[in-house]
Amino acid sequence: MPPDPIARVRRFNRAVTSEVGALDTSFLGRGRPLGAARVLNAIGHGHSDVAAIRDYLGLDSGLMSRLLRGLEEEGLVETVAHPDDARRRVAHLTKRGRREFEAYEALSNAQAQAMIARHPRRDELLAAMDLVASALGPARIEIVEMDPRADDARYCLGEYYAELARRFEQGFDVSLSRDPDAKDMIRPRGAFLVAMSDGLAIGCVGLKGSGGDMAEVKRLWVAPSARGLGLSKRLMEATEAAARALSIKVLRLDTNRALPEAIALYRNSGWTEIERFNDDPYPDFFFEKVL
Repeated sequence: MPPDPIARVRRFNRAVTSEVGALDTSFLGRGRPLGAARVLNAIGHGHSDVAAIRDYLGLDSGLMSRLLRGLEEEGLVETVAHPDDARRRVAHLTKRGRREFEAYEALSNAQAQAMIARHPRRDELLAAMDLVASALGPARIEIVEMDPRADDARYCLGEYYAELARRFEQGFDVSLSRDPDAKDMIRPRGAFLVAMSDGLAIGCVGLKGSGGDMAEVKRLWVAPSARGLGLSKRLMEATEAAARALSIKVLRLDTNRALPEAIALYRNSGWTEIERFNDDPYPDFFFEKVL
């Protein structure tokens, strides 16, 4: 009889708690528990609004205040009123706090490297971690607009092209598609959106405009670890919002028969199948949506 699913989840929880030192009074040997270290980490990674940090970490107001006060007493953090709203507070690292943040970063990286090194199936381990992280953190996934030439955008596009090459019967060569450099996916003509999960890019979509009333949706991709969580739909909705902001009235897209999940998404979200509208060698289906 297979092990009970609940028992497997609880075993996983205990293993992670022990591995990361969640119950240690001195997390990574730096003299403070995990909660305070996580607040310091969030501030060090650019989060400054205290309310936003609290929401990001899932803390209640009382605990957040105690953790911040402790970091302030150590001389690691200072909090001041928001320059535009005195009711809000923002937090910044002091010079000492920056040194402590960097020490945590080095120790955390070393801990992660050791965990990977001792497992014989590195890629499988990382894929499993990606799957769990995506499953546990969908509310923390942000969709941000960026230049398609940025590193995170280029990573997503590279993964997208590689997947098409695997799935298309004739393979895939981006140089044969239109706008291979995605230059029309930059404002004011278009936009490029990337889904970010705790600093990692896990999905993308492009809005390819021409300066007129019509634009195309291109290069929708979601990492395998994040599929089934509704992220494709979120990306498409964000694309429509970006199109409206650019006064675009009609969207078009094309897709290949090797991507049945994409075809189903379009048919179930208000897109209408139309005749071929381009000479791209790869698509089999063509869709349109009036905004």
